Amino acid sequence: MGITVGIAYDKAPTNIVGVVDLPWKPGREHPPPRELRASDTDRENVVRLLRDAHGDGRITLVEHGERVERAYTARTLGELAELTGDLLPAEDQLIRLEPGSLTALFGTVRRDGRWVVPARFPVVAVFGTLEIDLREALLRRRHVVVRANVLGGRLRLLVPEGVRVEFTGRSIMGSQTVRLRGSGDRDGPLIEVSGTVVLGSVGARTPKRRRRPRLRRGGAA
Repeated sequence: MGITVGIAYDKAPTNIVGVVDLPWKPGREHPPPRELRASDTDRENVVRLLRDAHGDGRITLVEHGERVERAYTARTLGELAELTGDLLPAEDQLIRLEPGSLTALFGTVRRDGRWVVPARFPVVAVFGTLEIDLREALLRRRHVVVRANVLGGRLRLLVPEGVRVEFTGRSIMGSQTVRLRGSGDRDGPLIEVSGTVVLGSVGARTPKRRRRPRLRRGGAA
């Protein structure tokens, strides 16, 4: 059985969650994030960064030309990530392949942009706020489990239309809120939030789409 790819769209074209569905089989290993296929949007974002890097002198004209050529011919996320590794800090990379766990201690931590979400994603918020934006993320599986441990803190999930969120963890004097737009296909992507929430809150919402400006009719009265 091969790899099947499904896409859940927010009607705004920039908000796309990619889903790589890998049917489980005993002894079968999932391809590492760096071997996942890149999209045209991924390539264009890297080219835009390379243009800025040349403009401020971080790379030479020759390096810019070589990297742009490699970007447009790149097939995987790993190939693209290699082109920007020396241009930005790890936390600011356009494509984050190994995001690891997230922890917010007495502060605010945000994960957004283009990043690969593992099938099991541990997060911790202790008197802090965690905001996880999935609108441009690439999900390793259709069913992702966010293992959350929240103590006096907050966990906020931002998801596009069509993605479901379910809370299956324990809550002790905590709160849970879901404000999603769109019913979500039962066979579509599911974000399950498990773990324990003590004196904290967990919420999921679909941000409102930006309204397009109305065109004024020409001509004077």
